[in-house]
Amino acid sequence: MHIAIAGNIGSGKTTLTTMLARHYGWEPRFEAVVENPYLEDYYKDIARWSFALEVFFLKERFKDLLAIQQSDKTIIQDRSIFEGVYVFTANNYSMGNLSDRDYETYMELFDQMVEIVKYPDLMIYLRAPVSHLVRNIQKRGRDYEQTMPIEYLSNLNERYDDFIFNRYKGRLLVIDVDNMDYQHNPKDFATIVDKIDHKLFNLFPE
Repeated sequence: MHIAIAGNIGSGKTTLTTMLARHYGWEPRFEAVVENPYLEDYYKDIARWSFALEVFFLKERFKDLLAIQQSDKTIIQDRSIFEGVYVFTANNYSMGNLSDRDYETYMELFDQMVEIVKYPDLMIYLRAPVSHLVRNIQKRGRDYEQTMPIEYLSNLNERYDDFIFNRYKGRLLVIDVDNMDYQHNPKDFATIVDKIDHKLFNLFPE
């Protein structure tokens, strides 16, 4: 079984992935940190190298998805290939870093990949307003995130909503995390677990 956690930067994906893996005995899977050979060139000339950079990431995420589907374990994944495409690559395209021709080629490649792989058994979307994201980003204190523009987070939020509600075709569970603290409040975590149990095992009414 494959469960994926989706959500913007600072929404709490990694924390929830870790907690659910521990609770259910699932195997957590985090995005592989692979050095992208185009990264240095990308930052020197973004428009020139965006297509190569995005195709490399797509290739790595596709390999990861194939490995998940070939596993006999239940895997919970922090961020999926679908977000990489519909949120982050789409955002890169909207910023003018990918030409129409390159984006169409990229999307055709992705569409062909999706034909031979399955959607996760459940996609859990952690929905949060920008104010919530900013609080979490400030709290964890990663230097490279502290100068992230509010507009960038807002644009990603809009793309996440479009991805989840208009484009994604698999089974979904949307959780509004703005007023939740599932890391420190057992009742909040239990609420999420009950929702998952209902979606996956039909144990509790919604």
